[in-house]
Amino acid sequence: MRTYSAKPSEVERKWYVIDAEGVVLGRLAVIVADLLRGKNKPMYTPHIDTGDHVIVINAEKVHLTGNKAANERFFWHTGHPGGIKSRTLGQIRDGAHPDRLISKAVQRMMPRGPLARAQFGKLRIYAGPAHPHEAQQPEILDVAALNPKNKRSA
Repeated sequence: MRTYSAKPSEVERKWYVIDAEGVVLGRLAVIVADLLRGKNKPMYTPHIDTGDHVIVINAEKVHLTGNKAANERFFWHTGHPGGIKSRTLGQIRDGAHPDRLISKAVQRMMPRGPLARAQFGKLRIYAGPAHPHEAQQPEILDVAALNPKNKRSA
């Protein structure tokens, strides 16, 4: 028996909407990364983009467990001497761009390379409940109902 390998012309892409309100960040990122890579499909092939499009809404209401909102920090450097800067996860979530928190979590759960960058391009994240992709007729994926641990109350 021969191993099945998907061809790019055989791939059918779906659109999914995920509501991030109250969902734990890490668990959400794992599910989104698997959908983007196509690992939820039986036709998954590592070197072919078999993933789906994912829309995440309510990114500003994602839940961080423990003290991560206050203690976990992201660092970056400006390039100037003494230019290291940091921001807590809570500051990012409550700031002007809460979508970057989910974006970085998903990006860091995917492999590095040209294929993963193309797959990551199929992710759209919105801070509020509205999104402009109704024409694609996205399917609603209830991440909170998949596992009781996925949703935590604030």
